[in-house]
Amino acid sequence: MVMTQEYKGMVFEGCGKGKAKMYVYTQLCKGCGLCLVKCPINKKGEEGLKWSKEVGLYATPAVEPNAEKCIACGICETVCPDSAIRIEKV
Repeated sequence: MVMTQEYKGMVFEGCGKGKAKMYVYTQLCKGCGLCLVKCPINKKGEEGLKWSKEVGLYATPAVEPNAEKCIACGICETVCPDSAIRIEKV
């Protein structure tokens, strides 16, 4: 038996120069910011990921990518302790 649950989220197209979509599941995001810290674009002083106006699990801001800067490397997806980010290559 397979059980699945769908979570509320946001879809961002055009990431990775149009080669990926990013899904941010706001019902799972607790706003810890680990993805922001580990993002290689943010480390360069640019804004690959930023805080969103949408709220997450604890009424804290969720994150959203800057589709023009995001390289869809997947580091944010990997480091998210709550599996709130998914990148899908298209």
